[in-house]
Amino acid sequence: MKLELDVPETAFSALRQGPEGAASCLLVMAAAKLYEIGQLSQERAAELAGQSRQDFLVTLSRLGVTPFQGIETDLAAVGLGA
Repeated sequence: MKLELDVPETAFSALRQGPEGAASCLLVMAAAKLYEIGQLSQERAAELAGQSRQDFLVTLSRLGVTPFQGIETDLAAVGLGA
């Protein structure tokens, strides 16, 4: 599926990328954020980002996003969390 966005020219210069690079960057950032807030699984977020799951884990690390979403809730549910 193709999605079309209107992006101001200034965004490209701010990102220091052309349209294709900026589109890729936006997809990766959106995938990471959607994963971080629990809207996408790790597998689906990696797919949206156009990366393997392993590469997406590296991307999450680079962006400061933990790959262990929901683990605090899971640990608390079994009496191991804070």
